Amino acid sequence: MADRRRPGQSRPGQQSQQNQLPESWATDMTSQFRRVLSTRRMNALQHRPSSRAQSPAQPYLQPQPQSLLPPPPPPPSYSSLKNIPLIPTPPTDRKSLKFRTMLHSLSQTPCRWENPGLLDEALSVVPVQRIYEEAQEQADLFAAEAASLGPNVKPAWGYQDCCVIALMKWFRKDFFKWVNNPKCAHCNSPTIAMGLVAPIDEEQARGATRVELYQCSYESCKAFERFPRYNDAFVLLQTRRGRVGEWANCFTMLCRAMGCRVRWIWNSEDHVWTEVYSVHRQRWVHVDVCEEAWDKPLLYTQGWKRKLAYCIAFSRDGAMDVTRRYVRNPANQAMPRDKAPEAVLLHIMDEIRALRRRNMEKKEKFRLEGEDMREDKEFRQFIIESLARDIARMLPGATNPDPNAIKAAEQRADAEWARLRTEGDQSNKRDTSR
Repeated sequence: MADRRRPGQSRPGQQSQQNQLPESWATDMTSQFRRVLSTRRMNALQHRPSSRAQSPAQPYLQPQPQSLLPPPPPPPSYSSLKNIPLIPTPPTDRKSLKFRTMLHSLSQTPCRWENPGLLDEALSVVPVQRIYEEAQEQADLFAAEAASLGPNVKPAWGYQDCCVIALMKWFRKDFFKWVNNPKCAHCNSPTIAMGLVAPIDEEQARGATRVELYQCSYESCKAFERFPRYNDAFVLLQTRRGRVGEWANCFTMLCRAMGCRVRWIWNSEDHVWTEVYSVHRQRWVHVDVCEEAWDKPLLYTQGWKRKLAYCIAFSRDGAMDVTRRYVRNPANQAMPRDKAPEAVLLHIMDEIRALRRRNMEKKEKFRLEGEDMREDKEFRQFIIESLARDIARMLPGATNPDPNAIKAAEQRADAEWARLRTEGDQSNKRDTSR
């Protein structure tokens, strides 16, 4: 007869067989499955290509011969350590110690200006009323421009900034003179360089460490002309002539006499300039009085096509490596920084800051530390913007600049640079050496 059991109903014999299974049946099956799986895995490992000298099936802790051990991995590359914060490290090698000595010596330059009596004397040579009037006129223009853009728009620059701009224009056009070869004091003819000579007593008393000697080119004269190189800004108030070093030294001191917070910027490629703290912008502003340049930090790398290694700012409050303000693309705009490891340079900067701030009140120290952190954030933003521009150029559909337009812009920049470097009383091209 046909089997009329309902679906799911077991046969009597089948039910009796299920009832006869041992209780450990499931546990035994699980263990057996695990052993089979483990065996298959070990067999797969044995047949896999491997650089190891021994089979993975051998005991893991079995010692291996020293000659068969793989070589230790190489140390991580510098690129893999870029995000690890540097730890300031004191200099130990001769090259780093020499760099430290030089930076400490350079850091003395702005400290020589901190003499209230001499600053008052320096201010007496400045046409203060004229400077203030020109600054007020320019500040009013900035305010009117901002008002035309909306009720909440802040002027581009404040009154103090305009004072520095006016001072820079007066200094360059009316006060200081550029000197390549000084003209003959007897006949006003051009002179020819003859080399360096030792300073006489009078020159040495005024701080001259070296003197350039020139001879008149006029056959009937042939008189000698001496050009002492002074480093004392207050002596330069009297001589009122020089090259980049003298210009930056004297101008930065006058900015200090006007009540500004200033920095004297040393560049390892033999150039110097100024930074002034803008209360209006709450940041440091680049100023190059030789070029009458205000807030143009890319003048050197993009305008002059120069590569820079170190740009160090010195002030009465310490020192700061400000290279990132002037070198935005290190791959194309930077010279090798090989005078000391970066950790050593960081230590030297901390050392100079601690020396300058050791007698300050805690409140003032805290304010300056906050300012340092904001400036470091500003530098990081420069790097981010540079990377973003590079990435944008690589994106599909990005428009590449016209090579002819780039070349024309570079030619215009070179022509402007040549024009600026030849302005002044000298008919020949300026010598940018300090």
